[in-house]
Amino acid sequence: MILNRKILKFEIDLDFVLIAVTTPLKDYRICYLINKYLNFNLAKTADLAVEILPNTEPVYFSKYTHHWEASDTNFYFIANKGSDGYLIPEIRKTDYFLMIKNYIDDYDLDNLVSSLNRIPEIVAAVKIDPKKIKSRENLLF
Repeated sequence: MILNRKILKFEIDLDFVLIAVTTPLKDYRICYLINKYLNFNLAKTADLAVEILPNTEPVYFSKYTHHWEASDTNFYFIANKGSDGYLIPEIRKTDYFLMIKNYIDDYDLDNLVSSLNRIPEIVAAVKIDPKKIKSRENLLF
């Protein structure tokens, strides 16, 4: 007997832009500088709890948020190193991620990245394609 097989492929919709930020500063200090230089208002919110391994205690990562009213864009500044591990373990050299949800055009995004790179305490800020990250599920919240 021949059975028809159907394969269901599940693809995660990654509707955000990701910027990797490398700096030796603590989260509250770099957020202060971003607020100062970029005229943001990043504010501390509840830590991001991620279950890295199934059936284990969650790992907590510090998280700051900012909202642009004009374009309804949300910014999340998240630490890569948490209480007991990395949010994105394959990019251990990155200290923080700036996640941008909803709409931001390419011109604003390029200006944002270049403005971040102009902050003297930031070693590097680069755009990352979330689809190329193996542990991208950790960024869904």
